[in-house]
Amino acid sequence: MRRLGSLPLAHQPGEQWLYHMSAEILGVLIARVSGKSLGTFLQERIFAPLGMTDTGFQVPESKLDRLPTCYGRDMVTGELIVLDEPRAGYAARPPVFESGAGGLVSTVDDLLAFGRMMLLHGGGERILSRPAIQLMTMDHLTPEQKGISPFFEHFWDTRGWGLGMGVITARSDIGDAPGRFGWDGAFGTSWHVDPKEGLVGVLMTQRRPDRLAISPVALDFWTSAYQLIESW
Repeated sequence: MRRLGSLPLAHQPGEQWLYHMSAEILGVLIARVSGKSLGTFLQERIFAPLGMTDTGFQVPESKLDRLPTCYGRDMVTGELIVLDEPRAGYAARPPVFESGAGGLVSTVDDLLAFGRMMLLHGGGERILSRPAIQLMTMDHLTPEQKGISPFFEHFWDTRGWGLGMGVITARSDIGDAPGRFGWDGAFGTSWHVDPKEGLVGVLMTQRRPDRLAISPVALDFWTSAYQLIESW
């Protein structure tokens, strides 16, 4: 934070949206305010109450056989390569820095538990208030901010940004439902909640997309999910 504070601003506050760095700072502030490590805080305040027994910054030795190898294409040669191995990768050892912007390892069941809490507006084990979830899941960006904030190609055409997650703002195909919120991970994963349909969807993959965009597998997953809604 001290080093960041010595740098000139990338833009004036409120002028443009910037991914990632604010969450890094937030993780540090949470640890300082709580007097605990970020991992301990998350475990006590979120994971344990929700029964998320397999979520954390490190995978214990006894569970490493459940962690898959991650793959992706070499950006220069185009060859499919191993990006992260379970027993030699980052999740097998304690992190040097517990990041508020990424690094947690989780499972379908744990993400489903978190999604159900968000779907019920903090109900069940009370983690968040209903007004807090409403603020988290509404689009806070103006058209002007989106116009000068680069991200995925055409991302802002149908999406906005809440407090730490994306929000669908317009329907461009069957898999885009306005009001749905969540995020898509770097290795092709996808986690979203649709309050209108009472839907929580979790897609877990271990293959980095070949370009900076939501993976085709994730797009197909959501298209298939919404095609099935009328038959539920």
